[in-house]
Amino acid sequence: MKLNMTKNKYPGRLITFCGLDGCGKTTMIRMLNTYLQQKGYNIFLTKQPTDFVRQSPLFRNFMDEVSHDGYDYRSLSLFAASDRLQHTKYVIEPQLAQGNIVISDRYFYSCLANLQSRGYRKDQWIYEVVAPIIEPDLAFFLDLDVEKAVERVRERSNERDSYIDMPLQYALREAYLKIAAENDGVVLSSDKNPQECFRQVISEVVKRILMERIDL
Repeated sequence: MKLNMTKNKYPGRLITFCGLDGCGKTTMIRMLNTYLQQKGYNIFLTKQPTDFVRQSPLFRNFMDEVSHDGYDYRSLSLFAASDRLQHTKYVIEPQLAQGNIVISDRYFYSCLANLQSRGYRKDQWIYEVVAPIIEPDLAFFLDLDVEKAVERVRERSNERDSYIDMPLQYALREAYLKIAAENDGVVLSSDKNPQECFRQVISEVVKRILMERIDL
């Protein structure tokens, strides 16, 4: 089902990156930020959910622990959704109003993907609460085999021994691909040389965001 978000009415542009942990979002965001800054654009980097959610006991329980006894996943989803609403209104919108290009590491699509992957496919509230959220001008979904994504995560010293729910990762990958298809997302395989993937990112950015404003 398509998410009925609010169209961007501001002079700035919103670009989002979603996908599995380890899919290469950070690398693509860093390369895009450098490229656009060199072209003279004002860039604002951000992420969702914010650290307020990421550092909460509720969030850390679902990220780091095998057992989730005592917590309901809907409560975490609502917590994250409220954080995204707050973040959109008071962080992203002011930046767009100033004419900046906002690049977000994850977006509301991630909230939906996690709900669907955990079996909450009949919940309709997610489609209602998303109405005030700004629709990205360009939404990237980086796709990578689960095993390779997990391998990349394990290469991080602080996540070498962290708990990873493998069945959930497979479900998330399917959910992201479905959400991308339903919401005009751009799916890019990140199972390649980063420069090759970045060329595809830039091609889409020039075509759909910058248009004739620069000449590659």
